[in-house]
Amino acid sequence: MERKEMFEKMAQAIVEGKKEEAAKLAQEAIQSGIPPLEAMDAFTKGIQIVGEKYEKGEFFLPELIMGGDAMKEALNILESEIKKRGEKRKTLGKVVIGTVEGDIHDIGKTIVASMLSANGFEVFDLGTDVTADAFIAKIKEVGANILGMSALLTTTMSNQAKTIKALSSEGLRDKVKVIVGGAPTSQSWAEEIGADGHGENAIEAVRVAKELVK
Repeated sequence: MERKEMFEKMAQAIVEGKKEEAAKLAQEAIQSGIPPLEAMDAFTKGIQIVGEKYEKGEFFLPELIMGGDAMKEALNILESEIKKRGEKRKTLGKVVIGTVEGDIHDIGKTIVASMLSANGFEVFDLGTDVTADAFIAKIKEVGANILGMSALLTTTMSNQAKTIKALSSEGLRDKVKVIVGGAPTSQSWAEEIGADGHGENAIEAVRVAKELVK
């Protein structure tokens, strides 16, 4: 298979949300001597198409999830190979992400984490029910420059504000950009609590993150 044809197949595997196919093509790329960073670019084109189709209303949430999952499979293989070679993937930034304390909703946050990773960010997903202290400890540990917080309940939204205050108390606020999201949140809520951006959905969250690291 020619390199151009293989790159097209890689992108298509992501567009069609084929996890096994994406993993197989990632392995084939390594075996055929294609640099893993180059292969990563080919898969990234696929996830960008998925994002564009979602924004146009041609794709819906299931397709977005499937595309993100396929991308994750490919990235796992390629990132492992990059580490083995002692190379480094160029990243747009380091993101610590999680659902705030008291909230165990996972799906939206996981899709955002997956899409951020697929679009060139190094992502540290802390899961759900994450305290302000846990967010801050991870930010310090990895040197993150973006914090993403999800809240799916009106009763847990205030923990986004609480975490931003804790960031300020720790002297980290000017070093870390904050994006908030979740069903009850809004742009006006983000502004009210002093966040830097609001992600209405996964595609918007990626766009905001890219803007913030420019």
